[in-house]
Amino acid sequence: MNPLRIRDVNGEPLRGDGEWVLYWMTSARRRRSNPALERAVEHASTLGRPLVVLEALRSDYPYASHRFHRFILDGMADNAGDFAGTPVRYYPYVEREPGGGKGLLAALAARACVVVTDDWPSFFHPRMLAAAANLLDVRLEAVDGNGLLPLASTDRVFTTAHSFRRVVQKTIRPHLFELPREDPLADVALPPPVDLPDDIATRWPADPAPDLTALPLDREVAPTGRKGGSAVARAELRRFVETRLARYAEDRNRPEEVVTSGLSPYLHFGHVSSFEVFHAIAEAEGWTPDRLGEKTDGSRAGWWGMSESAEAFLDQVVTWRELGFHTSAKLEGYDRYETLPPWALTTLAEHAPDTRTHLYALAEFEEAATHDPLWNAAQRQLRTEGIIHNYLRMLWGKKILEWSRTPEEALAIMLHLNDRWALDGRDPNSVSGIFWCLGRYDRAWGPVRPVFGKVRYMSSENTARKVRVRDYIERFGGDDSRPRPRGRGRS
Repeated sequence: MNPLRIRDVNGEPLRGDGEWVLYWMTSARRRRSNPALERAVEHASTLGRPLVVLEALRSDYPYASHRFHRFILDGMADNAGDFAGTPVRYYPYVEREPGGGKGLLAALAARACVVVTDDWPSFFHPRMLAAAANLLDVRLEAVDGNGLLPLASTDRVFTTAHSFRRVVQKTIRPHLFELPREDPLADVALPPPVDLPDDIATRWPADPAPDLTALPLDREVAPTGRKGGSAVARAELRRFVETRLARYAEDRNRPEEVVTSGLSPYLHFGHVSSFEVFHAIAEAEGWTPDRLGEKTDGSRAGWWGMSESAEAFLDQVVTWRELGFHTSAKLEGYDRYETLPPWALTTLAEHAPDTRTHLYALAEFEEAATHDPLWNAAQRQLRTEGIIHNYLRMLWGKKILEWSRTPEEALAIMLHLNDRWALDGRDPNSVSGIFWCLGRYDRAWGPVRPVFGKVRYMSSENTARKVRVRDYIERFGGDDSRPRPRGRGRS
């Protein structure tokens, strides 16, 4: 494995007399194409020790809800099946009450040779990993399986997608020959699964299928019709490649056309990896690395040596998605307002006193109670399906900026709505989209407009002229005939 993907978190020694190797599965919630699992298998094979995979689910993580729990539990059920019949003790634990799982990791780690976990650079995961590093007296390794370009391969904050794309083009070639194994357990001899001690199994009983209604979760954010898990994720990937990829470049920004991949929730919860996505695209294109272009000018097209649609899709998966991960890993406070680029902070401050023709409070945004039928439809899609069409998501954020009292308040509202309702919220990639609405990764635009200043402007009217939205509004619009609030005044 590429050593750039492996990080010694706590500097503690490997314990040769431990009873097992422990993989603490936190963000790469799958068996396939999983670098952290591959690293844990490597340790178990070298040490001749059984492998234990702990997948735990807290009840008190920020924005914990029936929607997110259901999606994760679907994945846990898939994992139980995927590890059945293998030399791995898969141990799914679901907290019944806040703090119920406290002590479980330490109890398993106390008898482990080494603990391997996922290196996820955002949300509460860095704090959780730091707490574990202080707690454990055995080596804790974090493995980066977030994208094709290892996080440790860059050492600066990128201000634009173009600048990051240039680095990808210059450096990614060798990493394409070091992708993780499709099945880390294939052709590996491990000891048989170990039975966990009664004091652990009794205090923290394994159960991948608890009753959701008995858990202390946000019930208003209900499950969507979208099922989670690796099996559905791989099926969605196959369906996209076989039936929609060819139309992606032309139709991806058309809300009435279903051509986007739908994979972002599965990438967020680790039910599918960017390695699997890349491999599926390359295989469909009959592609090999020798078709990579030589240019390193940051151009979006004509470098991969694939079709227009495949390159457009990979620009989203590799450039934009991985840019968000590298930013969250390198930029302290990446999700705070003050980390916007200086030009954006300046222009937004200059126009903060501008009159807003409409002002809405958080509750009105959350209930899709604005005067704008298209914005309301996007918010209702978020509430019901846990997603917003990619193009309309940009408009959704821009309008929140326009209709909020201050840009700082707009950011707080966007993050709250996204993190509470979106299946792919709480993710570096979705944070990138939100901050793009305020100027990150962008440049100053003219003409200068009220509220926006030099930040790129979008309107529902212009959007409706560019793409068909009538069917989308009819599908998600609800009853927009009732009177809408039209708050007016200065921010």
